[in-house]
Formats: sequence, C-alpha cells, structure tokens
Amino acid sequence: MSKVDVFRALHRGRLPGDPLVLPGPWDAVSARALEEAGFPALATPSAGIAASLGYEDGTTPADEMFAAVARICRAVEVPVSADVEGGYGLAPTELVERLLEAGAVGCNLEDSHRGVLKDPREHADWLAQVRFAAGDQLFVNARVDTFAHGDGDPGRAIERAALYVAAGADCVYPIDAPTDVLPLLRSGIQGPINVNAKPAGGPEPSELGELGATRVTFGPTLQRWAALAFKGMTDELKKRW
Repeated sequence: MSKVDVFRALHRGRLPGDPLVLPGPWDAVSARALEEAGFPALATPSAGIAASLGYEDGTTPADEMFAAVARICRAVEVPVSADVEGGYGLAPTELVERLLEAGAVGCNLEDSHRGVLKDPREHADWLAQVRFAAGDQLFVNARVDTFAHGDGDPGRAIERAALYVAAGADCVYPIDAPTDVLPLLRSGIQGPINVNAKPAGGPEPSELGELGATRVTFGPTLQRWAALAFKGMTDELKKRW
C-alpha cells in the first residue's frame, strides 16, 4: 500500500471511542520523536510551523511552509498530512504538485481568509478542482470555520460540510466546535470528522471519539508546550550560569 492508502485506511472502521490521533510536528526532530512514540501518522500545524520559523500564524510564506513540510516528511516513514491554510493563492494544480513534491499524503484547507468566511459554494468549487488535480493521491481535510469566524450555527456548519463532501473532501474539520454540538455534527455530516483537542482540561480523545470524532488533532499545542518547557530550561540555565 502507498502512504496515502495507509492514511486513508487509518480513518476507516474506527470504533466510537478510538479515534485516529494525529499529533502535530513542527520540525524534523519533533516528527521523529512522535514517530518513535508509535503514532501511525502525523498532521503538521501551520501555526506551530509558523512559530518555529519566526512568523505570526497565517503569515508564513508559501515557499517556507512547503520547505518545512518537506523536511518533516523526509524525516519519518509514517504518512504526514500538511496544514496549508487557504492554499496561499496557488492554483489547484500547483498546490497539489507542491504538496506531493513535499511528500505529504494529505492537507488541511480552510474556508476562511483573514478571519472572514469564504462563500461556501465558491469554496466547494475550488475544493472540487483540488480533488480533480489530486485524484486519489491526497487525503483532503476541508476545514469549516463557522465556529472560529462565523456565528457558530451548527446548521450552517453542516450545510458547508455537505458542499465540501460533495466536492470530494475526504474529511471535514469543524474547528473550534463546542463539545456539546459534536453529536449533532456527527448526525448531520457524512464521512470522517476531524476534531481539535484541547489537552489542558479538555476531553480525552476517547471521549471526543464517543461524541463523534473520527480523528483528533492538536493544532500548535505541542509546539507551544515544547516552547514553554524550553523556557523553563533557559530560566534554570540562567540561574545556574
């Protein structure tokens, strides 16, 4: 099986309490550590990579993002999906080519730009072009931003999700959806659902799976934890030296 076939297979037949957990590496070292810990696949966070490269979230130049993704993919044997935000203004064919060149088996594509939701039908048409360009070579995770940048109406999220699934998305990601609406989203959305975990006091992945998550990602959380841990080390170093 190819890596993308392995990645797709990881989403199938999940038991309710056993979602696919996809931690987010931000560089080659973190990717290797996560692979060695036994995770079967990884999903890069655009915000985590941005921080590691010295950029604010959403401002990483496309070339630097794809170069970072390529380093991560090259460092591990497990499949890697890449968060490439809104596609950086690239034509669908070029976006797919660059993802495949980097070694990614999948991608996150969001339906907002600078905090403003895109027209869902126009975005669905664009996703369909990405799907056509990629064929079966990429697993497309369509982010739905109604909870992050819209009015938080679950019905609108379900409507957008239906358009994106019809356009060929393999998975839908209603980012920042409140935990209590996950069962409603699960009942109204076809196919896999990605849920972002909030490890600090939030539900365990198994609980999110019971509520409807097919897979669980963490965004930049791990990178931020690592940065805090390193700051603690530098504070101790300063005290001692």
